[in-house]
Amino acid sequence: MDQFNEYLRTFGWGVTGAITMAVALPILLKVFDWFSPINEWEEIKKGNLGVAIIIAALIIGFAIVMGFSVVPSL
Repeated sequence: MDQFNEYLRTFGWGVTGAITMAVALPILLKVFDWFSPINEWEEIKKGNLGVAIIIAALIIGFAIVMGFSVVPSL
């Protein structure tokens, strides 16, 4: 029974993290778009790999921070 409770707790934290990312990620990208002097999405459509890497790094960095803030046991 203890293992099942741990599974439910892990599943609950996973759902919490997914909901948090789904809500916060569009806000982060919109704020980043406001502060940057270029239109990132147009640059990505043009094939600008540098801007795509910066956006990917922004998303991955945000996911790492949110992961550590959502799960208190790490």
